[in-house]
Amino acid sequence: QVQLVESGGGLVQAGGSLRLSCAASGTDFRKVLVGWYRQAPGKQRELVAVINSGGSINYADSVKGRFTMSRDNAKNTMYLQMNSLKPEDTGVYHCASRAPEATSAYWGQGTQVTVSS
Repeated sequence: QVQLVESGGGLVQAGGSLRLSCAASGTDFRKVLVGWYRQAPGKQRELVAVINSGGSINYADSVKGRFTMSRDNAKNTMYLQMNSLKPEDTGVYHCASRAPEATSAYWGQGTQVTVSS
């Protein structure tokens, strides 16, 4: 059974940094598509960053230059380094994984990120 567990969220002032982690079990990050998503209060969940099937990373325009996604295959863990945080980055951040041939994804429970102005 696939399990994804996020950690690293918290409260930070605008301009600060946080590093989120997503530890996976029951899957091999080298063989699946993985990504970070977030959901702000009252808004729909949106893509933050994703590693596509070619191995390159795509970022939402709103986080380009500030966020960096990485993956440690040996630890089956992926990360999201978030710098220069803004209040609009506030939300629950989820990691997700999906096998290339699958139609549905596995999701972590999420970690809260709150950026104060």
